[in-house]
Amino acid sequence: MQGCIFCKIVNGEIPNYTIHEDAHVLAFLDINPHAKGHTVLIPKVHAENLFDLNKELSKDLFLSIEIVMEKIELVLHPDGFNVGWNHGEAGGQEVSHLHIHILPRFENDGGGNVHSIVNNDGGMSVEEVIKLF
Repeated sequence: MQGCIFCKIVNGEIPNYTIHEDAHVLAFLDINPHAKGHTVLIPKVHAENLFDLNKELSKDLFLSIEIVMEKIELVLHPDGFNVGWNHGEAGGQEVSHLHIHILPRFENDGGGNVHSIVNNDGGMSVEEVIKLF
């Protein structure tokens, strides 16, 4: 998509620090890292979010997460990882191109866990929510 920073990276218009690349995905170091080795993994096709990918590309994306984590593990030897993505404006997505953040974690790095992102049950019990499904 014209103007998309990640599409420009895929097209070689903007340089990056590639960790992994194959026919469908590109993984590179985040230029504003939140952790040593903070990596961004993107599909090479423009997709605003996971719902915009077909099932095969989704599978490729998730298989690539494991490959990239293994590479980071071999090089940086982190004590753990946080892996995820921001979906939609309410979810904190700032670039409208699906991107997975892979954050190597190290003991005493000052970071939190996934539960520290939000703590608001929406005023409904689990029993009330399940009825909506």
